[in-house]
Amino acid sequence: MSWLVWALLSAVFAAATAILAKIGVANIDSNLATAVRTSVIFVFAWGIALSLGKHGELRHINTRSWIFLALSGLATGLSWLCYFRALQLGQASRVAPIDKLSVALVIVFAWMFLGEALTPLKVVGGLLITAGAVVLAFA
Repeated sequence: MSWLVWALLSAVFAAATAILAKIGVANIDSNLATAVRTSVIFVFAWGIALSLGKHGELRHINTRSWIFLALSGLATGLSWLCYFRALQLGQASRVAPIDKLSVALVIVFAWMFLGEALTPLKVVGGLLITAGAVVLAFA
């Protein structure tokens, strides 16, 4: 499958995540909810890696990759903690669009840190995403 199919599947599962998390976080601490969710992801991800026999490749991961994967994990954890707290306090249909401002931020960060081209179409797309997120958040 192409990157586009995987990205669309990611969007579907992310949408399901918002709805399921909103229901799941009701009446419990958002940090505890994040811990439960993370535990499920941990077991699920390792289950896939082990079933595909990829765990043996751990020894081939270089130090730089370990550092950036660890930092990515910390950023993910912080994102999830904030997301679950926002879902606990707000409507899923308002929280999710603001969370998706990450798309516009990735465009800027990819340009700044990865040297990706910042084309006029990317700028317009990022601005439209930002405008859409703001409109939906306050609708």
